[in-house]
Amino acid sequence: MQLRAEGLPAHLAKGLARLYTVHGDEPLLAQEAADAIRAAARTQGFGERQIFTVSGAHFDWAPVLAAAQAMSLFSERQFIEIRIPSGKPGKDGSEALQRYAEQAPDDVLTLVTLPRLDKTQLSSAWFTALDGNGVSIRVEPVERRLLPAWLAQRLKAQGQSVPEGEDGQKALAFFADRVEGNLLAAHQELQKLALLHPRGELTLADIEAAVLDVARFDVFKLSEAVLSGHVPRILRMLDGLEAEGEAAVLVHWNLAEDARALARVRAALDAGRPLPMAMREARVWGAKERLIERIAPRLDSAQAGTLVQAAQVCDGLVKGLRHPDWPSDPWAALRRLALMLAEAASGKTGSVLTVA
Repeated sequence: MQLRAEGLPAHLAKGLARLYTVHGDEPLLAQEAADAIRAAARTQGFGERQIFTVSGAHFDWAPVLAAAQAMSLFSERQFIEIRIPSGKPGKDGSEALQRYAEQAPDDVLTLVTLPRLDKTQLSSAWFTALDGNGVSIRVEPVERRLLPAWLAQRLKAQGQSVPEGEDGQKALAFFADRVEGNLLAAHQELQKLALLHPRGELTLADIEAAVLDVARFDVFKLSEAVLSGHVPRILRMLDGLEAEGEAAVLVHWNLAEDARALARVRAALDAGRPLPMAMREARVWGAKERLIERIAPRLDSAQAGTLVQAAQVCDGLVKGLRHPDWPSDPWAALRRLALMLAEAASGKTGSVLTVA
């Protein structure tokens, strides 16, 4: 049974399953989900707790299987945690988890914690056994567009809020800009606001004075911002990536891939292929699919070629070459390329934006 993280409190209020699997790459939300299960277990009398951390392919699974069958020494029921930091239990672990999921008695509550799993892992026999014999909670990162609402909900939970209307939206947008990609830090900033200010309404000035700039940017999320045409966010993300020491080559690779994908889709459309087929042939998947599907039909072949040529020039610049018409600084060149892509994404036909 699959369950969203936000639905976990209501589920636990109705009673406990015997097996829970928490997986995902958002540390704060994964920790909160696991803590909620632990708290519910204590309330329901699961007093003895054993923790097993799977350290590698040669981990001995025998004690785990034995623990599930052993009588608790100190309480009627026991709580077992199985932590698999790598997300890869190995062949022996796969067999052990399948046997464990099917044979663990009802008076043993088990929590399995895992990192983010890929499609292959999610369809594996061991994960299918865990999911089929219990409840699995997939913890997803909070997307930037949803972050203001998430912050507002957290403020409400601690008895605080922002003003109604535009002023409140500005305050939440400022807050979100400062903590994007770093929910653990966002949690700390929320706690700070609870300590500095009483329950009630917070102004933009209150948040500006208290919240530090602790945003962390993902180079792969930059592509989504570029293809959405959000120029202020693009520039802020590039500044953040540069400050964090991200490799300019990696940033360029992602931007160049976007340019090439647009050109491939445009070429397929020019050859008479329908858009869905063009997208498949260009190997455009996931979050970018919706964005490129919107951009490519209104992009002409000349514009697509210009973007690919710009990506080629930028490739040389980030590797130490020079070009008379481009800035010599690699990050300035990346800003120019990103803005060119954003201009195309926005449907503008004017002169290409440049960064000095």
